[in-house]
Amino acid sequence: MTIQISRASTDDAEAISQLIQKLVHHFTVDPEGRGAEVFLKSAEVDAIRGYIAAPNFCYFVARDEDHLAGFVGVRDNAHLYHLFVDPLHQGRGLGRQLWDQAKAWAITEGNGSGFTVNSSPNAIPVYERFGFQATGERTEMNGIAFVPMRLELVAWRAD
Repeated sequence: MTIQISRASTDDAEAISQLIQKLVHHFTVDPEGRGAEVFLKSAEVDAIRGYIAAPNFCYFVARDEDHLAGFVGVRDNAHLYHLFVDPLHQGRGLGRQLWDQAKAWAITEGNGSGFTVNSSPNAIPVYERFGFQATGERTEMNGIAFVPMRLELVAWRAD
């Protein structure tokens, strides 16, 4: 099984939306998504197409042949907006690969200070392994539970 990571196109929006819907129970307060209608609307195909096409977003997809194995999206070169890995591919380092790809791209595009993410409570250990640290308490808003986190970039100087 060979995973290929590439820039997302608007043609990927349907598969991205389906993967989010498949995993919605991991980050909504209600496992069925009740109360999270605002978020769920933002995960519909047309909304995802809009993010992919927007100049302040960058998305990468990981494919195993024709199957979407995962994806990552960064907003404004500073906020990890989406990171989802299909359960069939979890635990194999794919999330790290996607994050490393998106982070490198965002740094190249001019981010020098760091990144933020609103982590679902169950994903906190993953983001901690990436170097993020919690900056606030667990918050529930619009049916979504999250913990705000930040990754500071360390500037190295050659003297």
